[in-house]
Amino acid sequence: MAEAVTFDSGGVRCVGHLHRAAREPGPCVVLCPGFGGTQDTPALMAAAHGFAVAGYHALTFDYRSFGLSDGTPRQVVDLSGQRADIAAAVAFARELDTVDPAAIILWGTSLGGAHVIFSAAGDPGIIAVIAQVPFNGFPRRVEGRSALGTLRMLAVLSDDWLRGRLHLPPHRIPLVGATGELAVMTGDDAQDVIAGMASPTWRNEAAPRALLDMMRYRPDTVASHVACPVLVCAGTDDVQATSESTDVLAERAPHGQLRRYDATHFDFYREELRAVVLAEQIAFLDRVLA
Repeated sequence: MAEAVTFDSGGVRCVGHLHRAAREPGPCVVLCPGFGGTQDTPALMAAAHGFAVAGYHALTFDYRSFGLSDGTPRQVVDLSGQRADIAAAVAFARELDTVDPAAIILWGTSLGGAHVIFSAAGDPGIIAVIAQVPFNGFPRRVEGRSALGTLRMLAVLSDDWLRGRLHLPPHRIPLVGATGELAVMTGDDAQDVIAGMASPTWRNEAAPRALLDMMRYRPDTVASHVACPVLVCAGTDDVQATSESTDVLAERAPHGQLRRYDATHFDFYREELRAVVLAEQIAFLDRVLA
């Protein structure tokens, strides 16, 4: 049973859940969601439970303006704010009596996979990083988006960015949409993806303004500063986080390891594959702590 917890992140109240393991004090995995993700989505909950069963305390949390955490306007991805939330979650975990403060692990998926690389580069106390299908720059061509669709997206991006500057309500769009729809991520399996993300707090919408900042957001520029072991889990058929972009993270990290799976980006959130991936991630941590 997970225990609800709260912690402060620069004046913003963040809400999390602590999944306790049997060993005390023991290592703790801090799990960081992806773009628009929340801690109660099935894949994130399954990962936290799996780590706890394997003997690792697991701390999930919602970024500011998402899920159960405070912050306005809602459904707005703030890259620097989310990294501050991760740092606050790590600080909170280190203060727990049941956690070994010298054994904090960062786990992140998609955009969260980029965040954990940046966070570990600035925190030499992190002992291991798991970056699952990590974002490392946009692909040259977005799957399921035509030239006209790209122009529409740029128009929405510009409008939402301007609304942010003028402190007006965001111009939100779907996170996931079918091929040809105006959404952050598109594909023929959109409905399956949405069904797999279903949870009490996840909403299929977000302000697209963050995509402008993400055009310059490259964790490979800091990967060489991550001193701890890094496991990069990538999909060979991933059109969001392509092999070209993910492989370089493992190459530039001094103690980087790369594990490829015959999978798409969203296959990692499906039960069949996520159980296999999680087992290998736990084995990686067991080797690190040994």
